[in-house]
Amino acid sequence: MRLRLDVIDDLLRERLGLTDTAPIKDAVMQEFEVVLAQMPYVGGSESRMSDFFMRLLGFMAIGRVLHRRGVAKEVIAELELESFKRHMLTTPEAERLEAGRKFMSDANKALIRDQAAVSHEQKYPGDFVYDYVEPGPNDTFEFGVNYRSCGFCKFAGKHGDLDILPHICGLDFAAYDLRGIRLERTQTLAQGAPYCNFRFSTKPPAETKS
Repeated sequence: MRLRLDVIDDLLRERLGLTDTAPIKDAVMQEFEVVLAQMPYVGGSESRMSDFFMRLLGFMAIGRVLHRRGVAKEVIAELELESFKRHMLTTPEAERLEAGRKFMSDANKALIRDQAAVSHEQKYPGDFVYDYVEPGPNDTFEFGVNYRSCGFCKFAGKHGDLDILPHICGLDFAAYDLRGIRLERTQTLAQGAPYCNFRFSTKPPAETKS
């Protein structure tokens, strides 16, 4: 989490007009402890969604601190996105692309298909509920996921973070793009849609960003 703040030190100075970023970084780290204590249990290592919570929920801490300081929403969104991207880029490209290949593998598709079915049991109140989507004859994506209930939306609603929630949604495109995956999504629960429609396909090598 501290690294995520350090990699945008220049932007914190520029966008917030700071000469010393230590106080705001310390405030975020303190808020991060609060977020960790609030993080819901959704099955631990048995659930693929635990990883999503661990990787992304910390951005709620950044959003909370900046929101309290009166920072504009668009600036918060920019800072969080740049923090996420720069942090991801500290991982070698080969490792990121390998993670993308594993995500798009038949084995992972089978895992998502199985866990999607289990998610409808709603064993954990703070968890996601989703469907695995097979492509139709005229579809260009390889597989999809429709999130019917979102753990981040539940968390935001419970803890008063609904203003910050859209920034978390905005991280998804970078998360997959930097792993060599094209994400298409035209609606989200956070925007009031009945479900989030994630559609995944492998990017051609020429489109892969390093």
